[in-house]
Amino acid sequence: MEQGSVWLATAELPRHPALAADLEVDVAVVGGGLVGLTTALLVARDGARVAVLEAAGIGAGTSGRTTGKVTSQHGLIYADLADRHGGDVARGYAEANQEGLAKVAELAGQLPVDCEDSRLPAFAYAVRPEGRERIAAEVLAAQQAGLPATGTTDVPLPFPVSAAIRFDDQLLIHPGRYLAGLAGAVSAAGGMIFDGTRIGEFDKRGNDGVRLTAVNGVRVHADRAVLATLLPPGLVGGYFARTRPTRSYALAVTLRGPAPEAMTISVDDTPTRSLRPWRSDGLIVVGNDHEPGAEADTEAGYRDLETWARANFDVVSVDHRWAAQDYRTPDRLPYVGRTPFSSRILTATGFAKWGLSSGTAAALVLADLIAGRPGRPWQSIFDATRIGDAASVGRLIKDNLSVGTEFVGGRFGAAGDPADLAPGRGGLIMLDGNRLGGYRDPGGTLHAVTPTCTHLGCPLHWNQADTSWDCRCHGSRFDADGAVLEGPAVEPLARHEPAE
Repeated sequence: MEQGSVWLATAELPRHPALAADLEVDVAVVGGGLVGLTTALLVARDGARVAVLEAAGIGAGTSGRTTGKVTSQHGLIYADLADRHGGDVARGYAEANQEGLAKVAELAGQLPVDCEDSRLPAFAYAVRPEGRERIAAEVLAAQQAGLPATGTTDVPLPFPVSAAIRFDDQLLIHPGRYLAGLAGAVSAAGGMIFDGTRIGEFDKRGNDGVRLTAVNGVRVHADRAVLATLLPPGLVGGYFARTRPTRSYALAVTLRGPAPEAMTISVDDTPTRSLRPWRSDGLIVVGNDHEPGAEADTEAGYRDLETWARANFDVVSVDHRWAAQDYRTPDRLPYVGRTPFSSRILTATGFAKWGLSSGTAAALVLADLIAGRPGRPWQSIFDATRIGDAASVGRLIKDNLSVGTEFVGGRFGAAGDPADLAPGRGGLIMLDGNRLGGYRDPGGTLHAVTPTCTHLGCPLHWNQADTSWDCRCHGSRFDADGAVLEGPAVEPLARHEPAE
């Protein structure tokens, strides 16, 4: 079994040099995932000088670890949106995601890469009888929103369901190959892409644009900046306090026989199970969501997912495993557009794991704003400066109270003797009188870091399954040597050289 996304393992992603000298462009796009590359391509085709600034490499973040589902079927959401915000908002969300889906299909057909795109139905289903009423309400709300939704109990799964909602004519892609194609299209349109270029500072300069400074000191001056980094880095816009992070586990398995030809997701209160076919005899299995740092035994998430897959399908082998992260907003609508920080700094975040459709819709909004076009009729519902309704504000208060509790209480975990760390294991240790985060690699070398997040100083927790230090407060993650894996942190952890 290979540790890592099947999409990254089966795609030839282009490599680009790091930015080595100061640069001036019309639009600087921070982040080389789906939102960043799609936005860069659209604005480059509009004639703008654009540079994509990626901290690691194309597809290294969440975009390379998705399911590849491009669909407006997002579990049970439309009834909730209509109830909380009204039918116009639910309809706008539906139109945005249908337009995002159509744009992915259009681009996939243009790119000189086989994106393995195919049209399949998408189902959200309930196994338990008590889910029937929720499904019925969702079918009605989705139909009122103009979506191709029908109620059914006929779902291509090896177990019965009580009720389901079916969306026809949805889309599957190979995310890695799609990203590779987008990157090639950006370059062909005259855009520049730089890997290994992490941006650490954003300086709004009034009518003189935005200055971005990389952690290596190189500067980029742009008329507009787009932050397409899953969550805006640092303190920009306060989005770290207006969203919550979630991680999910994923397996790519080979079956003895054909895989179900549909996208499915469960909506019972039990752990989510999200499926899609991979090859003719393969299946992607995703589930067991949790907030980063909240699970002491992260290996259990993978084990449970494999146990479920083997119990329900004839699994020959588990070929790949990986985890992915995203952020949700309190009102279930992404933040897209100008930030409170500056009208020249734009962002897109809070896609709650449905970023292939809604992230592409976000790129359409961002390109319209940059070009000064009137924009889509639905784009106002994603206003990135909004506070939200009373329920959203209440949820924000509750979430940030839990962050405060973690900031204080998360510092008192037991620290052990580094000699007790077996190869391949990590955890809190006492070393030379300091309380540190330790990891002993398979070769026996001890790696030690300060286990305090460089974003806002929250304590970090060891993630054994993914060999990382994770922040429960806002979702930042670091590797065993302290390098940033996920923001909003931009600075690495302090390293300590053990005396052993």
